[in-house]
Amino acid sequence: MSGIGAAGLAVADRMNASQAGAPAQKKKTAGKDDGKLRFGFIGTGSRCQEHINNVLAIEGNKIVAICDTQRGPLDRTLKHIARLNAPEPKVYTGSEHAYEQMLNNEEFDCIIIASPWEWHTPMAVAAMKAGVPYVGVEVSAANTLEECWDLVHVSETTRSHLNILENVCYRRDCMAALNMVRKGLFGEMLHGGCGYEHDLRDIKFNDGTQYSYRKDGELRMGKEAFAEAQWRTQHSVRRNGDVYPTHGIGPVAHCMDINRGNRFIALSSMATQSRGLHRFVVDNGGADHPYAKINFNLGDIVTTMIKCANGQTIIVTHDTNSPRPYSLGFRIQGTNGLWMNDGDHVYVEGQSQPHRWDDSDEWFGKYDHEMWNTLESKAREAGHGGMDYIMMYDFVDAIRNRKPAPMDCYDAAAWSAISALSEMSVARGGALVDFPDFTRGQWIHRQPGFAL
Repeated sequence: MSGIGAAGLAVADRMNASQAGAPAQKKKTAGKDDGKLRFGFIGTGSRCQEHINNVLAIEGNKIVAICDTQRGPLDRTLKHIARLNAPEPKVYTGSEHAYEQMLNNEEFDCIIIASPWEWHTPMAVAAMKAGVPYVGVEVSAANTLEECWDLVHVSETTRSHLNILENVCYRRDCMAALNMVRKGLFGEMLHGGCGYEHDLRDIKFNDGTQYSYRKDGELRMGKEAFAEAQWRTQHSVRRNGDVYPTHGIGPVAHCMDINRGNRFIALSSMATQSRGLHRFVVDNGGADHPYAKINFNLGDIVTTMIKCANGQTIIVTHDTNSPRPYSLGFRIQGTNGLWMNDGDHVYVEGQSQPHRWDDSDEWFGKYDHEMWNTLESKAREAGHGGMDYIMMYDFVDAIRNRKPAPMDCYDAAAWSAISALSEMSVARGGALVDFPDFTRGQWIHRQPGFAL
C-alpha cells in the first residue's frame, strides 16, 4: 500500500530514568591537549548530522564519540563526518543504554542529544550526572512535569548547563522582532500568538520505501522519515494535547521575558475531534486497512491559552494532522504595534500609515539582529535558513567562554511543560491549570540574557 507503513505505530521502549543517588562528578576543563572542545552525540539521525555540520564549521571543535541503537544511522553519520574531513569518532551501540557507557568512558565539554522525544530527559540527566559541563537537548526537552523538574533539579545540583536546542529562537525574523521589542517599538507587551502548524501525515505513516516529504525545499529519503515514524506517530495515538510546543513558544517567551521578570502562571487547552489521521489512512489504504480501526487520540487542532504574571496572554496552536501549508503563526503585539509573520506584516503606531500594514522586511532590515549581521555569510549554507548555525555558534560561544546556557534548564522546563499541562487541561474539558514556577521565585530578579 502506498504511503502507510508499519513503522508509524512501532512503540519505542521507555528506559528507566531513575538514577537517584548518582554523584555529580567534577567538571572537566574546556578542551584537552589540543584545546579543542570535545563533543559527543547521542542519536545520529538526520538532525544529528545537521548539528555535526555546524559544530565542525565552527573552529576549535572536535567530535569524540557518537552513539545510537541502530547501525544504519551510525554508518550514515560516520560517512557524513568523513565527507567533512574530520577524524572518525568512537562509536557506541549495542543496547539502549550504550550512551551510559559512552558517558562513563569519555570526557566531553558538550553532549548533543538528538534522540526520540521520550529519551531526551533520561539522556540529559545522565549526561549532567556524568559531569558533562554543557548538555544540548533537542526539542521538546521533556514530556511530563516530572521530567521538567528532573531537568531543573539535576542542572542545579550538578551545575551542568542544560541548553534546549530551540533553533526557531534564532530565526532571522524572530530575532529582528525581539530586537524591536527590546528597543520599545511595540510598546509594552500585551499578547503573543504562535504554534506548530505543519502537515506531518506523510511522516507519521512513512513505510521507508518512498520519497515522501520535503524539508528545506528538498526531498528527503523515505528511510529518514521512516526513522522518525518509528516513534513519533505513537504520540498521536495515545496523547491529546500540544505535544510539540517549543518552536512557537520559545521566541514568544523571549519577547515576554519569561523566567526573567515574567513567567507563565496558568493555561487552558481545548482540542478538536481527531479526524485527519483516520482520513489519511482510509484515503491511502482503504477502509479495511488495519490502521483504520485505530483510535487516534490527538485532536487535529489543539489550542492553548496561557496567562502570564505580568498580564500578557499567549495563544499556542498545534496542528499536524491536517492538510495545510507550514506556519508557526507568530504574533507579537504591544501597546504601540505588532508583528504578524503570516503575511509578513508590521504595524507601528505613529510610524506606519494609519490602518495599513507595512511589509516586515522594511522594518527587519533596519532592526536585523547583530548576530545575523555578523554571521550571515557563514550561516547561509546551514539548515533551516541559517538559524541552525546561529544557534550552534551561540551555544559554542557559551561553552568556550564558560557562560550560562543561552536557553537554560528553566526555559527547557517551562516551554516543554506546556505539553503535559495541555494534556491535563484537555482531559478536564479546558479547565485552567496552574503553571509550576520552575525557578522557585528567581524569575522576579533574573535579567534577560538571550541574544544580548
